[in-house]
Amino acid sequence: MTSNPGPRGDRGAHDAGASDPHGHRPVLLGEIVELLVPVSGESAVDLTAGRGGHAVVLGASVGASGVLTLFDRDPTNLAYAAARVSAMPSAPRVQAVHADFRSVGLMMPSGTPPANAVLADLGFASTQVDDPSRGLAFSHDGPLDMRLDPTRGETAAQLVARLDERELADIIFHYGEDPFARRIARNIAQTRARVPISTTGQLASLVRESYGARAAASRLHPATRTFMALRIAVNDELGALEGLVAAVRDAALAAASGSPTWLAAGARVAIMSFHSLEDRIVKRAFAQVIEAGWAESLTRKPVEASPTEVGANPRARSAKLRAIRLAR
Repeated sequence: MTSNPGPRGDRGAHDAGASDPHGHRPVLLGEIVELLVPVSGESAVDLTAGRGGHAVVLGASVGASGVLTLFDRDPTNLAYAAARVSAMPSAPRVQAVHADFRSVGLMMPSGTPPANAVLADLGFASTQVDDPSRGLAFSHDGPLDMRLDPTRGETAAQLVARLDERELADIIFHYGEDPFARRIARNIAQTRARVPISTTGQLASLVRESYGARAAASRLHPATRTFMALRIAVNDELGALEGLVAAVRDAALAAASGSPTWLAAGARVAIMSFHSLEDRIVKRAFAQVIEAGWAESLTRKPVEASPTEVGANPRARSAKLRAIRLAR
């Protein structure tokens, strides 16, 4: 993706649930399997289990003699994915960890073999986007929540109420790259002085008002970038990703020196992003471990969805997949 998050109002809400009984359609599934090449008896980790679309394929590949560890912020989706994999014939040993992936090296369950194949899909599921109570979209009015883990943390409504106008403008500009960030923040500040901003409909209307006459000509809904920016801030998504790539970097160094770590020598690690800020972090971190000689690149350039896949699942259009293999 370019530096413009552009057409991704759903940024990573890539699972086309309407045509799938599990509520999603995993992106770049074949390409991920080709890069990670999980085999029977290995230890695989899906750091973003979602509804289990990628997990079932990883689980089937490592088989009954293998281990599959699932991470997810959303406890409902995590339980669903774990149950889905466990119900497969010749299912692996399944371990579920309710957490984000920033501290994966510390959160791996005791006794888990070092991972041979690791996936992080930075998108989120249609079941989350399509549920108005989650507040992730403005297509239906709902509470202004936006948390990927609804059990903890500050909601978007609380964030909007707490931050000053300049802080709001900075978030909308830097995370959403919205040229009207200052105007939107000013409108939010003026409105919340009169009435709390507590619903997605309220916020979407405020942003549209901030665009003025330009709203009618906007290729995107005017609220697209603001919603994306606030969601990134609410969930500290870039901070979590920085934590993940640091964990991969540290493990790559440890594996190269023969020290015990959560990644096995020769482990394959793939990260799929949906936003230029994310892809930049992944690209930089992978380049560092490759330059240090601790890993080799498996993707000369990021893998993107084919026209056929995008045609079947438009939410795949911004996916960028990068992968490395640790030194043996």
